[in-house]
Amino acid sequence: MSAATQFDQIYINNEVGKVRIASSGMAWKGNDADKMVTMPGPDIKWAQWLRVAKGFQLRLGMSNHRREKLDGFDRDDHDKVSSLLKNHFSVTLETKDVSFRGWNWGQTDFQGQELAFVVADRTAFELPLEKVSNSNIAGRTEVSLEFATSNSKSGSREDEMVEIRFFVPGTQTKTNSGSDAGDNQQDEDEEISAAQVFHDQIQEKADIGEVTGDIILSFEEVPVVYSTISRLFLLPKDEQSIMFILALNSPIRQGQTRYHYLVMAFSVDEEITAELNITEEQEKNYGLERKYEVPTYQLISTIFRALVGKKITQPGSYKNRDGNPNVKAHMKAVQGDLFMLDKHIFFVTKSPTLIAFADIHSISFSRVGSTGTSQRTFDMAVTTRDGPEHVFSTISKDEQDNLQKYFEDKKVRVKVAPTEEEELEALGVDDDDDDEDMASVDSSDSGPPRRKGGDDDDESSEDEDFQASSSDEGSPSESDSDSDGAATASDASGDRDMVKKKKKNKDKDGSPKKKKKKAAEGDDMDVDGAKKPKKKKVKKDDNAMDVDGDDDKPKPKPKPKPKASTSKEDPDEPPKKKMKKADD
Repeated sequence: MSAATQFDQIYINNEVGKVRIASSGMAWKGNDADKMVTMPGPDIKWAQWLRVAKGFQLRLGMSNHRREKLDGFDRDDHDKVSSLLKNHFSVTLETKDVSFRGWNWGQTDFQGQELAFVVADRTAFELPLEKVSNSNIAGRTEVSLEFATSNSKSGSREDEMVEIRFFVPGTQTKTNSGSDAGDNQQDEDEEISAAQVFHDQIQEKADIGEVTGDIILSFEEVPVVYSTISRLFLLPKDEQSIMFILALNSPIRQGQTRYHYLVMAFSVDEEITAELNITEEQEKNYGLERKYEVPTYQLISTIFRALVGKKITQPGSYKNRDGNPNVKAHMKAVQGDLFMLDKHIFFVTKSPTLIAFADIHSISFSRVGSTGTSQRTFDMAVTTRDGPEHVFSTISKDEQDNLQKYFEDKKVRVKVAPTEEEELEALGVDDDDDDEDMASVDSSDSGPPRRKGGDDDDESSEDEDFQASSSDEGSPSESDSDSDGAATASDASGDRDMVKKKKKNKDKDGSPKKKKKKAAEGDDMDVDGAKKPKKKKVKKDDNAMDVDGDDDKPKPKPKPKPKASTSKEDPDEPPKKKMKKADD
């Protein structure tokens, strides 16, 4: 018996080890584990040598249609391996060419349990069909293959492919073989897309959806591994429906979408009669019964709880205003049900969101104090300790007190945004002060308008100046200024006189001297006949007298002056009559 030949640093499924070749067969053993793969000599039917990422690969075809791939050989090992296979097993080592062009178009070829992608009659890459977990058609021309992830804990495994897509254009003709007569064979042919044909072949070759073991109870086919189920939820949506939810550690992929939850909705009134295919031992171990006649949701939740071995989470003590454990809310544009559980906040939609109380930093309520018919809802922002924030909007304001009390009982920090009145108070603005200010403005309008009257007098004085500059006959007389009405007007507008004096001093060069004299005389009347103490506030009267006193030059008196003195007006006549006289 000849000695065995050993090769080190040989890989099987990314696990490194060593392989020995002897006359009785071949064996591989891993370095870090006790795993061993044996290949008896009589079972080896063919062998191939090809270039791979880890050096060169020795591929062996076994009698049971199994393939073994050993990577990591050197180029110089080819002759030695070829000689050992020829001498021990009478198998010729075939060299297989591999395409290195890098083209992404070619043909697919099913080679046993391998899907080969061939470019220019050379293999570009191969995919093991036993690793394909799902196949989907994306559109009419794309086929997506999803691969099951490995559960290996080896440190050498870091990255692995989880999905690949094939673009398969065109159509193919499928002939129906169930026709009774062959006269109208053309009518029996069906034209379908090439992508659909490729998808059907993948489904058949890869045995997607095939399960091992006995079926206990058949539901709608959804491939889920029990070990990937982390949580079970049974939540009533309303009085008519209830939801059973599976939380998955490894999400289910559907094209580009990952689903971390499976949501099943049932009617509360729907009942089912089922008989489980289990033995007495299984019945005892799982705590199940042989026959059931119960609501559907109860049967399914009971079976999953027994098989998965997880506790079913149900609603906590929170109740909304209608007595239900959920609250209607929106996350962005998606509407869903917000459940307050004992240790989590669970927002259930097509893609649910689960937030643990232990991960919450704070919860803030906003738009609480908004008023109006359109502001009947508020927003709730949940800030987690890791940073992301989840905002739930359009929650009814009737639920605020219940939610706030529930979170406070759970020792969760709650912040409520201030109302509009509180914001005004914080800024030092009070609505009562504003009302008082408005009231003071309104009350000032009832009395003599000081500012407004001053503006009117300014305008009237400008008109009088214009008349005086054009003709002396239209100017007012001294008797008018001596009237009681003028005195009353000057008394009622002390500030108005100040404005008039300033304006006249600015126009000192352009306005007639008579105007200043008239103002001085009017001020004298105010001083002599005034009964109110406001005359003391107007200090510019003395300045006006000083101005007239400084101008001691003889001035021609206007002719209308004696006329005005002869035709005296009623002293109680309001000042507006002056403008009429000026117009006359």
